[in-house]
This record gives sequence, structure tokens and C-alpha cells, in this order.
Amino acid sequence: MPTSTAPTSRTVHPRDGRPAPAWAIRAARLIPLVTLPSGLWRIALVAGVPLGAFEHGEPVRTHGWQSVYIVSLSLVAEALALLALGLVQPWGEVFPHWLPVVGGRRVPPLFAEIAATAGGVAVTLIWGYAAWGIIVQGNVMGFSPAGFALLVACYAPLLLWGPLLLSVTAAYHRRRCRD
Repeated sequence: MPTSTAPTSRTVHPRDGRPAPAWAIRAARLIPLVTLPSGLWRIALVAGVPLGAFEHGEPVRTHGWQSVYIVSLSLVAEALALLALGLVQPWGEVFPHWLPVVGGRRVPPLFAEIAATAGGVAVTLIWGYAAWGIIVQGNVMGFSPAGFALLVACYAPLLLWGPLLLSVTAAYHRRRCRD
């Protein structure tokens, strides 16, 4: 049977669909994994798991909206980390159809680059500042030594989020924008 030559609703650009380098795919897949320990730590805190955090001599407990905020923060951080996969997968080249106005259209590479670069710089600064604060101030948050070690072990991987995202963004730029 003959195939249809009717134009599709999306404009195909000659650089769309180029495969990402293997190292960039691995780095993009690593990003959600480096955010996972901190999210699990926060969810464990909400669930009442004893994490070695104390306030006025009692284990820290979260309540009401504070718990909702902490769980929401974990889910949003993980969702944002998963967006890095869009920089190396073909599905990241087109806006989802359910989005108003832009749904089904090609993602402008400059838009993706600016958003990913801003995100990479932001998380680098946020987690770099947090790490600097811990190095300078130490354990001032009322953690037991084991609880503080667990906190550091769960949050230290976040230091990789920004640099990984920036490197994946650079690979995206080379693949989608350069000749």
C-alpha cells in the first residue's frame, strides 16, 4: 500500500531526532537517582521514621501542612530531575499534546537550553550553598552523630545534580543547535 505523504502537524527540523551521546544518556538517567536519597529521607521524616533529628530533646515530628509541603517538595524535585531525560530522548523534542497553546509543537531548542541551564545553575548554587553551610557550621541542627551522617549521605548526592544537568544541556546544545 502506498504511504501517505500528507504533512504532519509538527514541523520536523533536520536536527530533530538525532541520537544523544551515550554518556549524556547515562548522565541524564543518573540525575533522578541523585535526587532520590534526599526525597526518601524527607518522606521518612514525614512517616515518623527515627532519623536522629531532635528538637528540644524530642525526635522531630512533622504535622499537617508541614508534612504536605515536605512530601510535595520531594515529588516536585524528583519530577524536575526526571525532566532531564527530555534532553536526551525524542519525546523531549515536542511539547505534550495536553499543554494549551503549545501542545504538539516542536520544543524550541533555545527554550530548552535556557530552562535547563537556569535549572542547572540554580541547583548548583542552592546545594553548593547548603554544603558550604554544613562545612562551616557543622551539625548545628540538633542531630545525633549517626543522624547527621545519614543526613549528609542522603543530601550529598544533590551536589551532582547541577553539574550533571549542565553537562547534559551542553550535549543537547551540540546535538540540536550546532551544525
